[in-house]
Amino acid sequence: MADDQEKSAKIEFPCPNYPIKVLGDAGDSLHTLVVEVFHRHAPGFDASAITIRDSAKGTFQSLTVTIEATGVEQLQAIFDDLKASKLVKMVL
Repeated sequence: MADDQEKSAKIEFPCPNYPIKVLGDAGDSLHTLVVEVFHRHAPGFDASAITIRDSAKGTFQSLTVTIEATGVEQLQAIFDDLKASKLVKMVL
């Protein structure tokens, strides 16, 4: 068991340039939601640096946001707020 714990990657906080990917229904509503959630939990993040990729049919979008992660509580709050919306299908 100790070997498994040593092999697993551990995040050291604060962690600059921590990427979070949000997959959801394409559109301005998803982008607005993502910006609001990140402003709430990661003040000072660069909203202009969000990368957006459309699915082949344009139904879904993948938004990647890079923040300075300050702790597990912050990350959990971001994930919980994003997953509470019907627009969001997955958060990685």
